[in-house]
Amino acid sequence: MPVRVNIPPATRFFLVSLLALSLLYNIARWRELDYTPNGNQTNPIIPYLTLVPSQFFYYPWTLVTATLVEQNIFTVLLNAATIFYGGKYLERAWGSREFSKFIVAVTVIPNVAIIPIYLLWGALPGDHNRSLTQICGGVAIQASFLVAFKQLVPEHTVAIFKGLIKMRVKHFPALFLLLNTLSGILIGTDTAAILSWLGLLTSWTYLRFYKQQPDLTGTSTNGLGIKGDASETFAFACLFPDVMQPPIAFVADQIYTLLVTVKILKPFSEDDIASGNQQVLARGEAGLPTLLSSRAGGGGSRGKREEAERRRALALKALDQRLQTAAAGRVHAGPSTLVEPNASATSPTPSGPTGQAMLGGTTYNPDHA
Repeated sequence: MPVRVNIPPATRFFLVSLLALSLLYNIARWRELDYTPNGNQTNPIIPYLTLVPSQFFYYPWTLVTATLVEQNIFTVLLNAATIFYGGKYLERAWGSREFSKFIVAVTVIPNVAIIPIYLLWGALPGDHNRSLTQICGGVAIQASFLVAFKQLVPEHTVAIFKGLIKMRVKHFPALFLLLNTLSGILIGTDTAAILSWLGLLTSWTYLRFYKQQPDLTGTSTNGLGIKGDASETFAFACLFPDVMQPPIAFVADQIYTLLVTVKILKPFSEDDIASGNQQVLARGEAGLPTLLSSRAGGGGSRGKREEAERRRALALKALDQRLQTAAAGRVHAGPSTLVEPNASATSPTPSGPTGQAMLGGTTYNPDHA
């Protein structure tokens, strides 16, 4: 009896699109090589499938297609595996509609943002060919999936090489950025390095402030779930190792304050942060399936319990710190704090621990939870 592979509809659509567009690109490239005199052009430009900054006005659809075009069999297999495994997991966790919106956001926005970078780069003396750079590949999708996994299963441990190397999912985004950045500097893969940063920033911003999250606690009153993720464990600085979090949190808080001041972002209230922390607890208790398999074996059940305990400990520690901070604030503020208990929730700009929870890091160490 043949094995039947169950692939959700949106994941299947993007997977087929990747294979089809990559095949069309390589056919077009081989045809261009055949018509090139002496065959001296090793990488001809295909501007109607890939994104070329100086020509995208003529082919605006490449803002979408470029991400689903790969130039060789290795990158095709890598991106296909990313969409197949990651897409199945995220689509089942979010639903086809929200997953599709997420893919469109992390596909189009990085491609739009990279165009002025290369146009300005090409305007510099000696770099005129930068505006003719052929931009394609799913690096932005790979970065965005790692950010999404960090949100959903940060304490899940992935073991590779038969357990020789073990790493928690929450460390993957920083490692991915590091490897692509070093590759861009040392090998010259600057396009992949830029797309990895843009993919991470786009996906985190979308998940943090805009995406409708499933309500796992039953506190939502509109039936649409919860917009964004205000939890303290999903602050921007928490995407990076603990030693790097204080300076990143400081810079992130300044940017957040500026965006709130110019009314580009709406500040999170105390209730939003508390609800986000409750969602973290609920995701841990729900026992989300593993990233690569949904089989419920003995080891898998044990891993889910351990992950749930770690996530619960993180959220409880964050909640305890917030309660201690609030109690200390009431002692210092005196009677006026009792008159206006919700002043901090309506303030247009964040300050103190609340500001750190918005965009920067937290003051605790998750690895010691």
